[in-house]
Amino acid sequence: MRLFGYARVSTSQQSLDVQIKALKTEGVKANRIFTDKVTGSHVNRDGLGLLRVKVEEGDIILVKKLDRLGRDTADMIQLIKEFDGMGVAIRFLDDGISTEGTMGKMVVTILSAVAQAERQRILERTNEGRIEAKAKGIKFGRKQTVNRKKVQRMKDAGIGATDIAKQLGIGRSTVYKVLKEEA
Repeated sequence: MRLFGYARVSTSQQSLDVQIKALKTEGVKANRIFTDKVTGSHVNRDGLGLLRVKVEEGDIILVKKLDRLGRDTADMIQLIKEFDGMGVAIRFLDDGISTEGTMGKMVVTILSAVAQAERQRILERTNEGRIEAKAKGIKFGRKQTVNRKKVQRMKDAGIGATDIAKQLGIGRSTVYKVLKEEA
């Protein structure tokens, strides 16, 4: 029996440190910890893919929390079936559950449905907040950094697009885009 670990965060700005520390505390060797910095809404993840290749019958995968393995119930069930078919168990440290045994599989299935519902609620709240912010006039995306009036004044002064771009340190296509929008 070998111990493997899996840790995941949703974005590259988040840290895996807490999860990795917990896995090491449980006895997982550093070279057997697989990680991803990507959403858990699908199973096409590099770290998870490597883990799937490395584990063998009798191995145990430790994951700090259920939602770190995945957020989609159908994907979670498929992963559990896949690992179970290989003779590999999954233990969720914080949740105190395991896929070992029939009851463990049932509990994991129920909790993965809860994790998916939680993800859907987060997406709904985020979208509602975005719609409300737009209604209040809040703009999203990068802030404009091109002085549009200056571009237009330079063009009116007879300066060509290439020279405008060089002087302002922007792309020529940006100059054309600004001039088109101002027209």
